[in-house]
Amino acid sequence: MTSKRLWYYLIGVMVISFAVLIYYGAEIYRKVPPIPERVMTTEGRLLYTGKDIKDGQNVWQSIGGQTVGSVWGHGAYIAPDWTADYLHREALLLLEALAGKEGRIYKNMGEEEQARYKIILQKELRTNTFDEKTNTIYLSPQRATVQQQLANYYSRLFMDDPSMNKLREAYAIPINTIKNRDRMDKMNAFLAWCTWVCITQRPDDSITYTNNWPHDELVGNIPSSALHIWSGFSILLLLAGLSFMALYYAKNKEEEVEELLPLEDPLRNMKPTPSMRATLKYIWVVGLLILVQMLAGVVTAHYGVEGSAFYGFPLDQYVPQSVSRSWHVQLAIFWIATSWLATGLYIAPAVSGYEPKYQKLGVNILFFALLIVVLGSLTGQWLGVMQKLGLEANFFWGHQGYEYIELGRIWQILLLLGLVLWLVLMLRALMPALKRKDESHHMLLLFIASSVAIAVFYAAGLMYGRQTHMAIAEYWRWWVVHLWVEGFFEVFATVVAAFLFTRLGLLRVVAATRAVLFSTIVFLSGGILGTFHHIYFSATPISVLAVGATFSALEIVPLVFIGYEAYHNYQLSKSTRWIQAYKWPIYCFISMCFWNFLGAGIFGFAINPPIALYYIQGLNTTALHGHAALFGVYGILGIGLMMFVLRGLYPERQWNEKLIASAFWLINIGLFLMLVISLLPIGIMQAIASIKEGYWYARSAEFMQKDIIHFFRWMRVPGDILLGAGELLLVIFIIGLRQGWSLKEKR
Repeated sequence: MTSKRLWYYLIGVMVISFAVLIYYGAEIYRKVPPIPERVMTTEGRLLYTGKDIKDGQNVWQSIGGQTVGSVWGHGAYIAPDWTADYLHREALLLLEALAGKEGRIYKNMGEEEQARYKIILQKELRTNTFDEKTNTIYLSPQRATVQQQLANYYSRLFMDDPSMNKLREAYAIPINTIKNRDRMDKMNAFLAWCTWVCITQRPDDSITYTNNWPHDELVGNIPSSALHIWSGFSILLLLAGLSFMALYYAKNKEEEVEELLPLEDPLRNMKPTPSMRATLKYIWVVGLLILVQMLAGVVTAHYGVEGSAFYGFPLDQYVPQSVSRSWHVQLAIFWIATSWLATGLYIAPAVSGYEPKYQKLGVNILFFALLIVVLGSLTGQWLGVMQKLGLEANFFWGHQGYEYIELGRIWQILLLLGLVLWLVLMLRALMPALKRKDESHHMLLLFIASSVAIAVFYAAGLMYGRQTHMAIAEYWRWWVVHLWVEGFFEVFATVVAAFLFTRLGLLRVVAATRAVLFSTIVFLSGGILGTFHHIYFSATPISVLAVGATFSALEIVPLVFIGYEAYHNYQLSKSTRWIQAYKWPIYCFISMCFWNFLGAGIFGFAINPPIALYYIQGLNTTALHGHAALFGVYGILGIGLMMFVLRGLYPERQWNEKLIASAFWLINIGLFLMLVISLLPIGIMQAIASIKEGYWYARSAEFMQKDIIHFFRWMRVPGDILLGAGELLLVIFIIGLRQGWSLKEKR
């Protein structure tokens, strides 16, 4: 198939997929659960207003939002999911109130009598009492009383009641997390509304706004038929996709031809330009960020076993869990993105053989701009969580409260401007090569297209505001997290890897171009609309669930056959004597293939089908997939790209094999151990608890503080030590390239 025809297919996939994505996005806008003007009792007493709910959302964001437990299943893992927790507590209190209204004690009743009250309870909770004409939600007096009891409970938890110290310890929530009673009242209104969304039937009485999530049989939240149907359909589609890919690879294997490999390294005599040498400082900063991110991860993991301190030191008063976790996640994105950006800046002049005027100045300006964003956003997050900013100031300068997009809006805008500057620098350097229209023309076009996507699609994070409806904010947030990080960065990585191999003369440009175009088509066919699998239960319509389930299954198809790519890369690493100089960048690409298969493929599909995610969204199974995919795939690929750049910047000498080999294997083995002997068993135990007892129980202090859970939390230590040692050796190796201890004899 010609490259031109593949381009038509790629454009068609992009246009159709984004049209569907935007269409169903409009459906989300149209069918969002209402934020009422007021919430009142049926007797006419005002409980709270819509403004209180929106302000409460901002209070929740200011304390860290999705880094302190979760809402609608999205967020951190130590504290509960507040909507599931609130819903179950509300149900228990309401049962007591309903029985007490008749002079009875619910827990003393027989099963048949309790069953009658459960039916009354479900009717009370699930009936949609929103009046569209008056824009008001009406609650019964007894439910209003229960919500006041819960408001008191959460106020004591998030403020300073000494009787809640033990529970705060279990949840890693510092005393006086919220210091102001007015703020606490507003956050209570927000939690009450979020929970109302989880249990209230849609206007057609078919299902709740969150598609019957979270699982809690007491209130009638059980999987709907749609979850079973679309889960089954997704598996059938996966099998069909696998059959198609098997046929493709069988045919492709027959067409393989022996490559005439160069006798010497084609890049050996390439002289780095000033702007290419300027990327070295990016790599040094990446090394520093890796170490700081590792320390933030150690602190965050330790909060799971000692919720208010770090080996006795009251660290939560200075760096709360919500801050350490925000830094851990944000720094991962920063160092991975920086390594990729540096690689792009290095490759552009290398490909074109052209150094534009002031290119080095642009590279240096971008470097300092990125430093400002990193340091400024991390500082802002700390100020926000420590309640040192007003609600508006927090949104712009502090902590947005959304996982992976924790940085304040100003820092978001500055980062977007930095990405645009990076794109301009790339285009300036690549333009002469693009004008040549030789056999690498299509590869260059794809490289530029993926670079444009990286710069542009981050802008989706600006599409929601400070008080945007949560369902809409989640829609746009996953544009960034899924399409930007998991989507177009994946395309960029595929193109860059192909570029490197073609520049080394290991792959024919035409064959590599067609392979990359085909891989991109297959990946984006499922990847774009697969965005919806993240928001099955974020107050979205059933149609979103159907589309997400269908296409997220297709995301797995190319990953199942990624072993073919890994084996091919391994063969290339053994193909000639001189290629040994590039052994460790290639080994990183092979490792990335392994983690893509295991982390994104196996662990990803384990939680992707709607019926699976219904029970295990936001459990340690999500952390399992997240660590394996984010660090295992994108992190190790970032390290591999850095290794390639460093090989070009230090071309004359062999490397210290023992040092870089130790770093490589310790990182991979440490990550594997951390996942399979800690996160995986905890996730499995939580999944069983969620299925048997309810989602609220799988996230509760009662379950998560069991001795067996603590044991497996401590089992992270061996893997963490190996992973940390590997990262430290990696940084020592990078420094040693400058100082000399990482260099050996001449090549």
